[in-house]
Amino acid sequence: MPEGRLSAAAARPRSREIVQALAAELSKLWSLPAAWLIVGGSLILNLLLSAAFASAGLQGLTGTRDVLDIGLASISYIQAGFIILGITASCSEYAGGQIRTTLTAMPRRGLQLAASHLALTILVVPAALVTAASGVLVAAIVLDASASFDPGSAVGPLAGVTGSLCLTTLISAAIGVLLRRTLPAAAVVLGYYFIAGPLLREHAAYAKYFPDTAGVVMWFPQPQSDGTGALTPAQGALLLIAWTLAVFAVAAVVYRYRDT
Repeated sequence: MPEGRLSAAAARPRSREIVQALAAELSKLWSLPAAWLIVGGSLILNLLLSAAFASAGLQGLTGTRDVLDIGLASISYIQAGFIILGITASCSEYAGGQIRTTLTAMPRRGLQLAASHLALTILVVPAALVTAASGVLVAAIVLDASASFDPGSAVGPLAGVTGSLCLTTLISAAIGVLLRRTLPAAAVVLGYYFIAGPLLREHAAYAKYFPDTAGVVMWFPQPQSDGTGALTPAQGALLLIAWTLAVFAVAAVVYRYRDT
């Protein structure tokens, strides 16, 4: 067989393997009840928080009546649900030893890990977009700002929220792969995002380069008055992508050489 045909024939099984791996990971994620409970619970909680923040805005308790500011204020809390989603998706197979069956069917660990993260991305992107948009919609309705609110102004912030939640979920999933247990992984990631991260932001200028801050500025850029310079949404996105790739790379190396 000519060399060109041989390489084409080798490429077809490789592409088929990739598609099959992605289909298998999507099927597992689709059939994971906890994933849908977390997604649905996060959406409902976001609606409740957005309504509460908007009601506070009507009473002048928030300092602003801007629809985007109020509609997206709850995302800082709702990201906890997406963190737990990523950890649950990656740790669920270790609880009952299903990971051995997975690796028997897909022995190429790098491909399996990449497929699982891609499947998680396919789920998280629409879930994050719907969650963020629902909060803005609730704020617009409660504040009765439908006449003055420009939907076009929400495109950038909603894209930033969606990207930030997706990348944060992937980081959480990679840490779940490293720790293999849901509770320790959740303690580490939630502890950083809700305790250590805010403390560092108050006392260290370099904290703006950390993933939690980089994610926030993707939809709520905060100009700094201390002369140190603020991150733009684009810079925040690049930083969070770099953090995601770095954590995934570490997880992939450990996953490849570690016994199940």
